[in-house]
Amino acid sequence: MRSLSNSELLNVWERGLSQSPMQRALTLLAAACAEISLDELLNLSIGQRDGLLLALREITFGSQLVSLAVCPMCGERLEFNFNVVDVRIPTVANLPQTLELNLADYQVCFRLPNSLDLVAMWSANHTPQDIASLRHQLLQRCTLKLQYQGQEESIEQIPTTILDAVVTQMAQADPQADIQLNLVCPACQHQWCAIFDIVSFFWSEINTWAVRILREVHTLASAYGWSETDILAMSPLRRQLYLEMVSA
Repeated sequence: MRSLSNSELLNVWERGLSQSPMQRALTLLAAACAEISLDELLNLSIGQRDGLLLALREITFGSQLVSLAVCPMCGERLEFNFNVVDVRIPTVANLPQTLELNLADYQVCFRLPNSLDLVAMWSANHTPQDIASLRHQLLQRCTLKLQYQGQEESIEQIPTTILDAVVTQMAQADPQADIQLNLVCPACQHQWCAIFDIVSFFWSEINTWAVRILREVHTLASAYGWSETDILAMSPLRRQLYLEMVSA
């Protein structure tokens, strides 16, 4: 993995504007990880992918993260800071290709979800509220073999308890894929867990950065006639000094 130049990051941002969140994640990693083929990226587990995105975010914007949340009890908005290390879980480089669950005479052989699964689910036009349908589709894609007392079964016939056990084992095998933050509301002291999604978080930061730096390019190009390439190649400090002189 390598850091992206300002110009490269802007190109990624521009391409990502018309993409789904899953495609944006892959576009970012493909640009920064030339040593990993697109096919390999697509087949990484979600936790492995998110671990790479965390590393790329750290070398792009630093280790400190600032996020906002709304208390589900009283509606208070709170800002909280944390570090990349706080949400990074050491992952096994080579996760098992398949996992097995043997419970209540059921034998389920399955694999961990990857980006191909998420892209397929996104393309299915599910509504955000259609959680049960999304989970069912994901399990159907990831289930390699399903038997009850030695006889082949369909996923529609599996009890909810078995499906829940499969999901739990997936989460345990790939914990980076499900990061939750423990939050406390300073106003009402309500405690809850908030999901941290590195894909949406990182992209939001990139979008804010891109809009800001394009405004800076516009200001300096208008004032000095410099090209976008020359302005983007400047260090942040030098660019800021020129901006201050323009506005003086």
